[in-house]
Amino acid sequence: MKDFVEYVVKHLVDKPEVVVIEEKIEDEKKVIYSLHVDSNDVGKVIGRHGKTALAIRTLLTAVAGRDGKRALLEIIDQKESS
Repeated sequence: MKDFVEYVVKHLVDKPEVVVIEEKIEDEKKVIYSLHVDSNDVGKVIGRHGKTALAIRTLLTAVAGRDGKRALLEIIDQKESS
């Protein structure tokens, strides 16, 4: 699942080398992915009215559901994490 999100996001942003995804396993059925992108690329990942982020989350939910898991995606820009 992490590779899937990374693949999709790296093709959306201008600086794919900055993209970092952290995986945090809450329990055996729940995984949280923290997506770190450049502050200039946050808008591209979120999209207009959040439609791109919603689409990524929907696909992630479908992939996770196939494995019987629940996955959440947090989008964090580099300004927040620094």
